[in-house]
Amino acid sequence: MKPLKQVAQAYMALSKGERGLQEGAFEEAVSEYQKAMAVTRTIPQEEVFDHDGFDALCHAGLSSAFRQLEQYEESLASAEKALRYFNRRGELHQDEGKQWIAAVVSRAFALARTGQPKDALRAFHRAGEMIADRNGDWPEKKELQKTVSDNIAFLQTSMPEDNAKRKAWWEFWS
Repeated sequence: MKPLKQVAQAYMALSKGERGLQEGAFEEAVSEYQKAMAVTRTIPQEEVFDHDGFDALCHAGLSSAFRQLEQYEESLASAEKALRYFNRRGELHQDEGKQWIAAVVSRAFALARTGQPKDALRAFHRAGEMIADRNGDWPEKKELQKTVSDNIAFLQTSMPEDNAKRKAWWEFWS
């Protein structure tokens, strides 16, 4: 198989994964994202193809699909893989920037659901900043901002107060 065919098949599977994610067919999305990465493994390393960038896009989608399936450990692992690339090099398609944000949001949810509320809170704050900084028309922006702010509020109220930062009542008047 010529590399061009493999690249086309990989992007077709990526597209099907994204469609599955949008339509709520999360198991199908997982399958398609994994298929896309498997196809790119058959492209010789000496060919000009950004394997890491493509995998980051797939892992961002995988993380979202796993989150929707409530498979939080898998969601966290995929988000971490995507962010390892995005945090170093940015997103492959910079005009969009949605996959990077999606990976940060999925990571935040996964951290919250795997018992790491402090890390989740930091991740939700980061996601909120990224969403606010993103320019351009994005229909889901307000809904995502509300989801992020709701989760920040929930985590802040559900986390135990840090007694090291707390002052005794008499310290206010000293």
